[in-house]
Amino acid sequence: MLGILFNEKECKEFDYVLRKELDEMMLDLHDSRLDEDIKQAIAKRYKIIFRMFARIASPKELSRYALNMRNYR
Repeated sequence: MLGILFNEKECKEFDYVLRKELDEMMLDLHDSRLDEDIKQAIAKRYKIIFRMFARIASPKELSRYALNMRNYR
């Protein structure tokens, strides 16, 4: 396990970067032009980024990014 300390400004920037990454992956997961193998790879990465975001986000913010991952296995 690794630990890292952020000051307030860095924490806000980290939050912003994770949100943007989650937004982009959400769009890709709903793109009908992408192959299922690609979507599965994106979904795997989404889970990792979501868990990182869950460490700093409120439950209300998390609910926006919670996906029904059964659709993307």
